[in-house]
Amino acid sequence: MFLRNWSFPGRYSPEWGSGGVFGLKYHEGVLYYTLAFEAEAHFLDVKEEEERMYNFGMLGPPPRSGGDTYNAVETVDEFLYFGGWVHAPARYNRGRVSFVDKYSHVHVYDVKEDTMKLLWKDSIHSETRWAGEIGDILYDPLNDRLLLAREDGHEHLGVYSLDRRKGEATGLLDEPSPKGTILHDMALFGIGSNFSWGVKKFGALSLESGEWEFIKPGPSVDGGNVVRPELGSMATSHNRFFAFVRGGVFVGSPFLREEPVFYRLFDFPTFYAPFRVNSLNVGGGILTAYNSYHDVSFGGRRWGEFTHLVAGPTVLVYIAPPVVRIVGALGARVTSIEKIGGNLLLGANNSPNTGETSATPFDTGVRDIMLIDEKTIWGPPPSVAFSLPLDSIKLKGDGLFGGFPLDGYKDPRAVFYVNRDTKLTVYEYDISLPSLPAEKEVFTLKRGKNMLDLSSFSGIVSFKLEKVVGGKVRIELR
Repeated sequence: MFLRNWSFPGRYSPEWGSGGVFGLKYHEGVLYYTLAFEAEAHFLDVKEEEERMYNFGMLGPPPRSGGDTYNAVETVDEFLYFGGWVHAPARYNRGRVSFVDKYSHVHVYDVKEDTMKLLWKDSIHSETRWAGEIGDILYDPLNDRLLLAREDGHEHLGVYSLDRRKGEATGLLDEPSPKGTILHDMALFGIGSNFSWGVKKFGALSLESGEWEFIKPGPSVDGGNVVRPELGSMATSHNRFFAFVRGGVFVGSPFLREEPVFYRLFDFPTFYAPFRVNSLNVGGGILTAYNSYHDVSFGGRRWGEFTHLVAGPTVLVYIAPPVVRIVGALGARVTSIEKIGGNLLLGANNSPNTGETSATPFDTGVRDIMLIDEKTIWGPPPSVAFSLPLDSIKLKGDGLFGGFPLDGYKDPRAVFYVNRDTKLTVYEYDISLPSLPAEKEVFTLKRGKNMLDLSSFSGIVSFKLEKVVGGKVRIELR
């Protein structure tokens, strides 16, 4: 494969902190990706070893920033459709960005003809508000149209139908929707704002009749609360849809009349989440990432604690029900995943997005693209550790946390340091289809250091403390 230096230090691109490498898509011999926040769409012809770059000049004059931060990309025949948002021009002043010239967009690139076209754009031209960004693009093969999911923004949110020839958009649903996926003859969307609570329901759009069916999320298999399920990506496998959210994954199927059940995964009182990354079907299963440090807020002590706490590294996770396996451990966040031949491409970043009045005049992260062998998915899992102050668990409300996949580990353990005696319940479950309730076992933790051997458990384990106690816990998967 054509080799180059896939490392991107920050350049002038006014926005909130750091963007990343988004939209990785290999199609007809061309590798596409967008470098955010520099607003650069790259097209690498692997055979000819040539790379072209488009700087979104069809939207407006320089300086430009943005591009895509949700992996909104789709392919149909020789066409590659990519969307997102761009400031054109970018206007920055002392920690603030103006949104007067922020556009949501969908472009189309003809891979065979090497031509670019601006298919659609939208802006409300406000100083402090913006039109919903394009978070996802789905192709509807029955009606030969594109379905756009829009959640990040203030107006023009929901699900839109876009004529891929005329560039005309029509609203289908006016509730915010960040992501979607196709299951049989339905387009499924998570509905709810990621910046308030997260998924509140799922919408199933019949591609044949155009009618909507709305589905409420179901319970957690371990009986605990589902808190702030911000939606990162959606995928399908085994006749079900998988909605990867902060704290776990919803799995269900209108096709099989199964309500979406919640399986807790990597649930901490933090922003550790499968956010700002896509999921990828590989080998019939699903590969995605749960990111260590994807977004951060400086507003308010309680919210700051929630978003600044780093509980563990970013992990690549492969799901082939009932098995969930950790297959990689990385830094702050993975932003995009794609497959080329026998290799996986990972876009990564060492820094998060910021927010509110914390804009910067240039991208503050170091972003890169990694090339790894897909055999990593079936190899031994990496050693991983998670560390958490126990008094932070009160932010979740019910004392329940975790969701650690144990498959492939020979000597996993949990080390609790507590300042007083308490009870600990360990829940054991897997992603069984259809769902089965978790089994549980209760242990007594004594004041001081407690070592709990987890090798007798299988599948996934989560924990619940009877009382809020001071101290810390370290989970070691090895």
